[in-house]
Amino acid sequence: MEKLQAALEKARQTRAEHVRSAPTERVLPADHPPTSIPELWAALPSFEVDEKHLVQNLVFTRQAGTQAAPFDILRTKVLLQMRQNGWKRLAVTSPMPRAGKTTIACNLALSLGRQQDMCSMLFDLDLRDPSVHQFFQTRPRHSIGEVLKGDTLFADQAQCYRGNVAVSMANRSEPDPSQLLLAEETATVLDQIEAVYKPDVMIFDLPSVLVNDDTRAFVKNVDCALIVARSDDTRYAQFDTCERELGEQTNVLGTVLNAYRHGEKDAGGV
Repeated sequence: MEKLQAALEKARQTRAEHVRSAPTERVLPADHPPTSIPELWAALPSFEVDEKHLVQNLVFTRQAGTQAAPFDILRTKVLLQMRQNGWKRLAVTSPMPRAGKTTIACNLALSLGRQQDMCSMLFDLDLRDPSVHQFFQTRPRHSIGEVLKGDTLFADQAQCYRGNVAVSMANRSEPDPSQLLLAEETATVLDQIEAVYKPDVMIFDLPSVLVNDDTRAFVKNVDCALIVARSDDTRYAQFDTCERELGEQTNVLGTVLNAYRHGEKDAGGV
């Protein structure tokens, strides 16, 4: 375990050095004038989404309230642990599909968005079955795959919610996701995005661990991972394997037990 932590820390420091020295050619136009961080965020195309649609999809965190409270608690726990360790990149995944990982990721993003002194990013990297665009009722003209390949600038693809939550969505599935997620070019593009926009938190909605090798290919690029398990569906053996495999490559921040019913309320925790 000590060797793993040392390796993860070394990788994080190396990535931080790359971030500090990363050029911007895959993020901003070559003729883009120097500007401030707030101006860069303000320049991203904005989007809104209907409150009723969010609630129908179990996203409750656009505003504070009883239904948002469990996700706000999760947000605070995640944020405190990440700050304590100097982490910025969070993977959200699950052992198997239909555990609610994308729902959790979207709720986290909007909950963080209510912190006006923070800027956050959400990346839809479930590239075989992307769905973040369905939650937010918007489909970008360019795919996130084009951004990761360097074919499209992040500034031309990402969209911003209320000025401080940038969302990079997939508008279609990718033919070879694992190759894309494993590529060094993907790591370089993300380093450049972080260097230019300086987000406080970067959330990556990743595929379920046990269905393919996509998450295994990418998780080296994050500081920590949040596992979403579904109480009425996820088997302990599946969770155990998922946690062990993630723990070999990154820090397991915690687990959300989704769809657990205590009386009339759902509960989850880290």
